[in-house]
Amino acid sequence: MGALEPVFEKILATPPRPDGGVEIGRSREGRPIDAWRLGTGPVAISLIAGCHADEPVGPELLRRLCAWLAGRPAEHPLLTGYRWSVVPHVNPDGEQRNAGWSRATDSVTDHRGNPDRGFDLAAYLDGAVREPPGDDVEFGFPRRVDDTGARPENRAVAGFLAAGGPYRLHASLHGMGFAPGIWFLLEETWEERTAALRQALAGRARSMGYPLLDVDRRGEKGFRRIAEGFSTRPDSRAMTAFFESRGEPDTAALFRPSSMELARSLGGDPLTVVSEMPLFLLAPAAAGGPPFRPGTAGGRELRRWLDRLVAEVKEHPDRLADRGVRPMPLGDQMRLQLALIEQALRSVGSG
Repeated sequence: MGALEPVFEKILATPPRPDGGVEIGRSREGRPIDAWRLGTGPVAISLIAGCHADEPVGPELLRRLCAWLAGRPAEHPLLTGYRWSVVPHVNPDGEQRNAGWSRATDSVTDHRGNPDRGFDLAAYLDGAVREPPGDDVEFGFPRRVDDTGARPENRAVAGFLAAGGPYRLHASLHGMGFAPGIWFLLEETWEERTAALRQALAGRARSMGYPLLDVDRRGEKGFRRIAEGFSTRPDSRAMTAFFESRGEPDTAALFRPSSMELARSLGGDPLTVVSEMPLFLLAPAAAGGPPFRPGTAGGRELRRWLDRLVAEVKEHPDRLADRGVRPMPLGDQMRLQLALIEQALRSVGSG
């Protein structure tokens, strides 16, 4: 099982379906939240994307994956081996707010030199909208069944996932605006059981010509370095502790469980994973790239640098790559997200 790789290109060639499946609820503004149940196998898998609505690549991939799986015969191994519970976009209101820049892509080439799409830096900086703590969908899942203070999107997704659990694997597909490399976040309790996963994903990224992000946040917000390109995933308790330590109890109180914590609460011992694909890749500072330090202060420093770059590039478009910033091809982002799902399936086994 876990044989997704032979069909990666077929999945990516499948037109994404923004609707279909079943409507599991409505957003704050009344937009439908669509979800899919696919397959009849013994291994339950949950996949979601769009928790941060300024990260649109994961939803596009899951819409393609659902459309492709829905077109397979019932006896296909990926349907007889697994039960898929998928919410391609958990935040349709956020998707609408980010539609302007995310639907306007530029032509780039992928790692094989083939035509692909990438985002426009100026459009992204001008139009990206992200919810603050308290409205953050990833850290907004109900604390209890009767937690009516959680967003309707979170309550709808929580009910859908609970009905299909317990799971062997849960993946939440995310992205980063800017980073020097690829980053994967893993369930801490599975660290010793994911050595093969890490080796395979690191090899895949390098074979495609992409570096791995190597940062050590020393447990801040739940991020602890495992290896180059890999960290433990964040946790709501660690988030709460971080803001309490900064003397911000009001912010600390805003954090609810993440989707990973929700999946773990449904029983069993699921592997939870998060993809972090950069929308824009940065060259190392030593090679002329911009400053990059994880955390809020580093993000502000980078944003000031990027704003200056955009002003320069408007007059000299050819200087974007010269300054060490390049859009990461969307197809390559999705290939690496598929590779994460495939290697996670191999890690959890087939029965």
